[in-house]
Amino acid sequence: MSFEDLVARQSGVVSLAQAAAHGYSADRVHRRVREGRWRRLHPGVVLVGGHRLTDEGRVRAAWLWAGERAVICGAAAARWQGLLASGPTVVDVTVPAALHRRPRRGVRFRRRDLPGEDVTVLRGVRVTRPGLTALETAVAVPDGSAFLDRALQRHVPFDEVYRAYCRSVGSWHSAGTLLIAAADRADSAAERLVVRLLRGAGIGGWVLGHPFGPWRIDLAFPDAKVAVEIDGWAWHVDHDRFANDRRKGNAAGADRMGGAQVHLARHHEDAALGDRADRRGARGRRMITERGAGGAQAHLTRRSRGDGTVRCGWR
Repeated sequence: MSFEDLVARQSGVVSLAQAAAHGYSADRVHRRVREGRWRRLHPGVVLVGGHRLTDEGRVRAAWLWAGERAVICGAAAARWQGLLASGPTVVDVTVPAALHRRPRRGVRFRRRDLPGEDVTVLRGVRVTRPGLTALETAVAVPDGSAFLDRALQRHVPFDEVYRAYCRSVGSWHSAGTLLIAAADRADSAAERLVVRLLRGAGIGGWVLGHPFGPWRIDLAFPDAKVAVEIDGWAWHVDHDRFANDRRKGNAAGADRMGGAQVHLARHHEDAALGDRADRRGARGRRMITERGAGGAQAHLTRRSRGDGTVRCGWR
């Protein structure tokens, strides 16, 4: 591979060792840095002229400086694997516990020895596997629950995340809380919220993922012939999935199965909805019992109020 191809593949970032392997001595590299043609990122790592420093470049530079035994982790690994749309301002790097090196600005070290099951190589950089990446990032980012939803739905199986959690038992109290919520196997945070409301109100007779033709109903009361489709944003932002849900709803209506549409436009409805669950539960139970068998539609409504709270109820 030519030096130009290497530079292009690595977003303009190269180490002194890589440059030397392609005929660029350390003196030659340092001279270009002094002249302002190249930019020094870390000791022994430079950005070749004509390239802007991207998220990928910052991650690769941190790893090249930390050494081949280092592992990119946390939100930086999530960005590297496509789980996040943008990278963090600080790149988290796992280094062996015995390695004593002071971190630099923009790089944060985590000293630990990771099991091999939690490490992979992607585009020439050692990173944590998606399961551990999703877990660590969910703890680190502000809206970790929504992030974990998206990761479980689009990138990594629940079992892989759970195994990563088990290998790190004792380090993840907050991550454990997120995993407990995800373990209901509801397909979005909105669905888990409805599950919690139903359980809190003492409403039974429902199942998740009820089979219906080629589809699965998000939540159904089979005996009452009530189908509930829940439009939580973290799962249904994809156009193809949105269209598929509409086809499923149309088929359910044509089959006279009855149905209920539950629209939850945002991820963070928990507190306000939960405050009213006990007062609305009895009404919801009556709706299912009295109207469900007749195929009547029922709706769990939520309305945002001017003060930021949420009003919810059955109708």
